[in-house]
Amino acid sequence: MRKLLTSPNAMSLSTTEQIIYQNALSFVADLSLNLMAVKVDNHPDNFLDWCRELHRICLHEINQELLEPEQQKPLKKLQETLSNGVSACQLKMARVIPWPIFASFVQEHSVLQALPERLKLLDYIANLPSNKLSEMIDEDKLVFTGKHTAQHDISVYDFDVEWFAGTRGAKTFHQLLTSHPEKFDLALESIPLEGEVTLAHYQSFVEAYKAIFSAHASDVKVPLSAATRLLAMRRPDQFIALTSAKIDILSQGLGLVKLNNQSFDDYWHEMIESIRNTQWWRSEMPEDDVELQLWKNRAILIDLFLFADKSLAKNSNYIRMRDKPKKIKIGVAKAVKRSKASAEAIVDKAFEADDIPDFILNMRSTIVNSVKDGKTVDQAITLMRNIFG
Repeated sequence: MRKLLTSPNAMSLSTTEQIIYQNALSFVADLSLNLMAVKVDNHPDNFLDWCRELHRICLHEINQELLEPEQQKPLKKLQETLSNGVSACQLKMARVIPWPIFASFVQEHSVLQALPERLKLLDYIANLPSNKLSEMIDEDKLVFTGKHTAQHDISVYDFDVEWFAGTRGAKTFHQLLTSHPEKFDLALESIPLEGEVTLAHYQSFVEAYKAIFSAHASDVKVPLSAATRLLAMRRPDQFIALTSAKIDILSQGLGLVKLNNQSFDDYWHEMIESIRNTQWWRSEMPEDDVELQLWKNRAILIDLFLFADKSLAKNSNYIRMRDKPKKIKIGVAKAVKRSKASAEAIVDKAFEADDIPDFILNMRSTIVNSVKDGKTVDQAITLMRNIFG
């Protein structure tokens, strides 16, 4: 263990990596006896793998029964520091790699990072009947803006809508979105759906976005993170979706000035321009269909270079709703009321499946009413099958 803990001294560390290493050592001091009791067979020769190995040891190898209560906090801090080290190293790599390596890395981490579910979210948004928030049903509007609720019927929304950046904490943003969706549409119209997005496009969006808060919530700081969610959903090939938790590590890993939640200028001039200067972002459109899907979402997929462990995919809001204990009867004791428009849209999406018999299709109005009153579309269809099938 002593050899492992001191091995980064022999590595060529960047300034960021050196800071992360020193921070890690400050927490190691409180855990030294516990760590020394662990047998170490793997001694990585680079800082990325060193962070991964020590994080694995902290998670699986330390004898938890021997830890004093006051040691839990430094252990957690050490794990957070090491996970940040993994993110910083992987983001540093992303600054210099060409497209084939970028695509290979993303595919290699597909399971760990829940890539199939993330792509379902992006595909769903790309295929919405309208790109105007004012014309979307409530559930789709929340898909676009990043707030998962019990209204998201898992029969239709088989993904976590908060992948990349959840906005449930941005209460004023959602209040304004409910009251003035057409003004957010006006702001988003500044960003073209295809082709180049320029600084002028972005500045036009920011001006219109800030004007909404200025007119209706002047006492609230205008949140950059919620704005980036809108931008990244409209153009996932051009923009990165931020959260307060991601801003620091992305800034650190990409070698940028430290952004905050009001850094609208730095978001473009530092983060977006930095991404646009990478080889993988500037690459030609690939011919392979799998790679093409990644390429069309390439900016937002920088998220896959952030640290992830096996719990990430399992903590998806969709997975947790899907695996909710059966004894909790959604739609009965805890019915989720929906608008008629939402119920109709959800039922119609379910009816697109190939295995829906004609007699079920003919019972659309009955099923819509059941979904409107709180049943999931699967529950409503199954009930009709059992009665009339």
